[in-house]
Amino acid sequence: MSERVNVDKKSSDPVAEAKAEAALPALGLMGMLRWAWTQLTSMRTALFLLLLLAVAAVPGSLFPQRPANPSVVTQYIKDNPDYGKLLDTLQLYDVYSSAWFSAIYLLLFISLIGCVVPRAIAHYKAMRSQPPRTPKRLSRLPEYGTLVIPADAGIPASDAITSAAAVLKKRGYRVEVRDSGGERPSLGAERGFTKEVGNLVFHTSLIGVLVSVAIGGLFGYSGQRILVEGDTFVNTLVGYDQFTPGTNFESGQLQPYSVQLDKFDITFDRESEGKFGQPIDFSAAVTTKENPDAPAQKEILKVNDPITLGGTSIYLTGNGYAPVVTIRDGDGNVAMQGPVVAKLQGDNYYSSVVIKVPDAKPDQLGFAGFFLPTAFISNEGVSFSGDPDLFNPQLTLNSYYGDLGLDDGAPQNVFELDVQDLTPLNARNLDAGGITLAPGSSYTLPDGKGTISFDGVKRYIGVDIHHNPGQLYALIFALLAVAGLILSLYVNRRRVWVRTGTHADGRTMVEYGLLARGEDHRLAAEAEAVRKLLSGEWQLDAEAAGPEAPQQTPSREQDNDLGAATTTGSVTTPAGPTGPEKDQ
Repeated sequence: MSERVNVDKKSSDPVAEAKAEAALPALGLMGMLRWAWTQLTSMRTALFLLLLLAVAAVPGSLFPQRPANPSVVTQYIKDNPDYGKLLDTLQLYDVYSSAWFSAIYLLLFISLIGCVVPRAIAHYKAMRSQPPRTPKRLSRLPEYGTLVIPADAGIPASDAITSAAAVLKKRGYRVEVRDSGGERPSLGAERGFTKEVGNLVFHTSLIGVLVSVAIGGLFGYSGQRILVEGDTFVNTLVGYDQFTPGTNFESGQLQPYSVQLDKFDITFDRESEGKFGQPIDFSAAVTTKENPDAPAQKEILKVNDPITLGGTSIYLTGNGYAPVVTIRDGDGNVAMQGPVVAKLQGDNYYSSVVIKVPDAKPDQLGFAGFFLPTAFISNEGVSFSGDPDLFNPQLTLNSYYGDLGLDDGAPQNVFELDVQDLTPLNARNLDAGGITLAPGSSYTLPDGKGTISFDGVKRYIGVDIHHNPGQLYALIFALLAVAGLILSLYVNRRRVWVRTGTHADGRTMVEYGLLARGEDHRLAAEAEAVRKLLSGEWQLDAEAAGPEAPQQTPSREQDNDLGAATTTGSVTTPAGPTGPEKDQ
């Protein structure tokens, strides 16, 4: 019986019945897509994706990247077998070309476009529309004031509103005069549209920066090359010591220019006590050609002062010494001749030297040691470099013979010699001792393996070559973004309304109000400036203009509109009949 009563109560409740019968509408495929697009194109999502892109770029600096140095990545995987392959599967060795990084990049790009385009359309419509209608009670605005034009000035209400419009136009306001039958004319004025223009320029420039960076990553390239004095670099793939192409790079993009290093000069400090011997200036004299048929040009390459050829920038990034040697094999034939790049290792240009001679007969030869520009011997009998300049050059080497491992095609570091499978010929711990050579001297290797001579010393430079077709555009858009941000921060959106009316005694009563869109701490100063301009236009002194109305929001009983009482000094006079107040 009780159960039946409960059922009757539920069925008699209309709210419960409505809830029971209510069913949420199905969102559907189009509704889901519309919701997803709304979420993606919101400014909050764009900011989140921008932050996510910065976080996603962090692994690129934590792990070696395959496009920059594939051999380092291979060695890293070998040294970390537990998680090295897993990181490779997650594309952490190629972060900036990975699927997940590209997805974030594209989503950010789409999100910014979806934010900017609707805002640009809405702002365009706002700029073409008229200022908002004049409020019924200007006294309720944050900044409000009144002016009184004496009757003897001969300025009726219609002329006053026209002159006020001219004053505001000179101040940069967009003005619309509203005439309600000539009794109570008013105007609406608006300025500060460049604030939103700055916002749009800023966000559009961000899109431009993203596009420019993408173009550089897709079609740009970079490379390195070491040039010894007298060497010539030709801009072809085989001319690079190391080359990093963009994702969509094609060899046809390379312009066939050439650069020849004529002479490299270094100026060392010879006066300062604490910096004696340190390099203070680098200067590389080069000869360049835009193409094989172009005339040769003499140019100077300096640090932070690159030269530009074929759309690429060539930077001076390193330098050192290259001892010139001649090596003859056991059969007396010249197996190797020319400069050998010495890699800087310590102070005063102390450099390591590795020489590989795979063409020597009957056995391949290898040399490893160091080069000293100014050689000294310590009390312990250890050689060291006492000055970076070539005052006493010395080449000290150990020699080996055997299979250098170059014939199997495996890549090797030119600055390292693997002596594990080689047989030593010269070393300090052997009876033959090490090889110590001065310029112009030679040494005969043991067991009839050949000879080596030290013919002289040349200088070399290391250059970085960069081609980024989006670099200039990225700079332009970055500058535009800064300009747009400054505009959006320092320009304020403001509105001004002015209403005039004629008092019973012939005076022209003027009231004005100002409103800012958003917070504007300079609105009070703008109100004071408008008051001074209007007073100057009508040649009103402080006494004739009347006291400025209080700038707080009054109550309905305290409204000091044209239909209410107007206070001048300590005398309160009723305003003349001006008809019923209407929204203008």
